Amino acid sequence: MTDELKNTYDVVVIGGGAAGLNGALMLARARRSVVVIDAGAPRNAPASGVHGLLARDGISPAELVERGRTEVRGYGGQVVSGEVGAAAREESGFQVILTDGRTVRARRLLLATGLVDELPDVPGLRSRWGRDVVHCPYCHGWEIRDRAIGVLGSGPLSVHQAMLFRQWSDDVTFFSHTLPVPTGEEAEQLAARGIRVVDGEVASLEIAEDRLVGVRLRDGGLVKREALAVAPRMVARTGFLAGLGLRPVEHPSGAGEHIPSDATGRTDVPGVWVAGNVTDLSAQVGGAAAAGATAAAHINADLIAEETRQAVAAARARDEVAFSAEVESRVCEAVLGDRRHGL
Repeated sequence: MTDELKNTYDVVVIGGGAAGLNGALMLARARRSVVVIDAGAPRNAPASGVHGLLARDGISPAELVERGRTEVRGYGGQVVSGEVGAAAREESGFQVILTDGRTVRARRLLLATGLVDELPDVPGLRSRWGRDVVHCPYCHGWEIRDRAIGVLGSGPLSVHQAMLFRQWSDDVTFFSHTLPVPTGEEAEQLAARGIRVVDGEVASLEIAEDRLVGVRLRDGGLVKREALAVAPRMVARTGFLAGLGLRPVEHPSGAGEHIPSDATGRTDVPGVWVAGNVTDLSAQVGGAAAAGATAAAHINADLIAEETRQAVAAARARDEVAFSAEVESRVCEAVLGDRRHGL
C-alpha cells in the first residue's frame, strides 16, 4: 500500500471497507482522480468469513478488502494507509488532515468510515465476539444453526433479535439481563415461539476448550449455551466531522447513532456523501458495497454538473471577449475610413 498522497483529488474516500472501496472503484472507472484513506480497523475483522455476498460467500474479510484494493488500483485509484483527524471546507472544496500531519484536498468527499460496536460489559464476551458471540442472524445464523442459542437483553431490538434467531434453532433462550422482563405482547410472542425467558443479570460467559459452553447468572446459576447473540449499540465513526458541521444523530431504531443522508448518500453538507454503516447501521457487506456504488455515481454526476456550469461560463466569457474585440475592430475601421475620406 503506497502512502504517497497527491495534493488534490476529485474525490477523497475516507474508509476502506466494502462501501469505500466500491465507491472508489466506480469513481476510478469514471476516470476520476480518487484516493481511499483507510485506517485499517474494519468492523468485521473478528469474523471468519463474509456471508450473504453473492459469488463470494465465506470469503475472509481480509481477502475481500485486498481484492477490492487491487481492483481500485487497477483503474488508477489510490489506497493509502492513514487515519483522518479532521476535515474542513475550503473555497474550492475540502481539506482533509491526517493524524500524522499529511494533508490532501478534494472537490468531493465520500465518508465510509463504518461504525463501532459498543458491547455490553460482560466478562468473556468481547474475546468471543465474531466467533460464538454474534449479532446478525444473516451473517452468522447458518454457522450456529441447531445449537443452543442465548440472546442477551441489551437494547431495544433484543426481543426482535431473539425472534429472528428462532428461525435457525429450536433451542433459544432470552436472558433479560439488565432489561425488564418482557411483558404483554412481547412475552406472548416469545412463549408462542417456544423461546425461554431467564430473568436476572448475566455475570459472565463460561468458556471451555476455547468455546462457549454456558452463561453464568449473577445468582450463580449456569445456563448451558453454545452461542450467544448480542445487540450492541452501534455508533458511527465520525469524530473528525465536526469541522464540516456533520454530527451523528440517534438512529430511528434506537440501536445507535448515524449520519443521516438521502437515498443517494448525500448529506446536508454540500459536496459530502456517506455510504455503508456510517449511515445505515444494519447494512451488510453487499448492501454497503451497493451504497458505495450509488453514492459514487451521484458524486460523479454532481462533478459533471459543476464542470458543465464552468464550461458554459468560460464559453460565454470567450464569446463576450470575441464580441467586444469584433466591435472594437469595426469601430476602428469606421474611424480610419472616415479619416481617409476627410470626414
